[in-house]
Amino acid sequence: MKINGIIVKGIGGFYYVKTEDKNIYECKARGIFRKDNIVPAVGDRVLIDAKENGTGVVDSIFERKNYLIRPPVANIDLAVIVFSFTKPEPNLQLLDRFLVTVEKNEIQACVCINKLDLITDSEKKDELFATYRNAGYDIIFTSTKTKEGISELKKLLMNRISIFAGPSGVGKSSLLNEVQHGFQLRTGDISEKVERGKHTTRHVELLDLDFGGSVLDTPGFTSLEISDIEEEEIAYYFPEFVPHIEKCRFKGCRHLHEPQCEIKNKVALNEIAASRYESYVAMLKEIEEQRRHKYD
Repeated sequence: MKINGIIVKGIGGFYYVKTEDKNIYECKARGIFRKDNIVPAVGDRVLIDAKENGTGVVDSIFERKNYLIRPPVANIDLAVIVFSFTKPEPNLQLLDRFLVTVEKNEIQACVCINKLDLITDSEKKDELFATYRNAGYDIIFTSTKTKEGISELKKLLMNRISIFAGPSGVGKSSLLNEVQHGFQLRTGDISEKVERGKHTTRHVELLDLDFGGSVLDTPGFTSLEISDIEEEEIAYYFPEFVPHIEKCRFKGCRHLHEPQCEIKNKVALNEIAASRYESYVAMLKEIEEQRRHKYD
């Protein structure tokens, strides 16, 4: 029996496909995918050959609207990038790497800053992340202790496929448990010595929300590869750069040492945050280094 579904989990070469009638089939993928170097991903919409015993075979994968390599997920409507005010301290260059990855894949992003209960200076809260609001991103401040921001977060997730991503220890699983109490996801503690979260999520899984939509809980990680981004395109993944790029004196300006660069001018005028520009420069140099090693 041929039936459409969506991959909600993948473990050890088995793909768990939820169909329109809410049944879940344990499936293997046809060998043709390996031949074509295609790996099915959680979030893929697929056609399966379903058997009466609850197993099946993934026959085909429908066209993806987007795809993230790490973690491997497809067809995302919204990326909720979770960081915390403290424990661990926010690494803004890492946040920028997440956002660049999301921009490249044309996924709407929301920056969720968790552990609001640990900050006493509300002005510091707004000052620290005003840069991202000015760049056009939605910012949500949350606390699983005080429940602040939870209803706002639920409204954002409604009727969408969303991904929760961010470094370990920022409270992603705790937030998901608060959004949907039935999840009962394992939460980790923080090593007091290094203030780094222990990895608690071991696989990617698509989880249904009672109020509509679903979320992808993903393994914690602390770095993102940007090797598939070209030097000339990375500036376009900083939304606040985009209106000014074509105003540079030189076509193909890399916004480093070129004279009359509009991006550098906006940084000097504090119209583009220096921290965002520094992230851009660091990523551009990393891409250049990777390209040199590739051809060595």
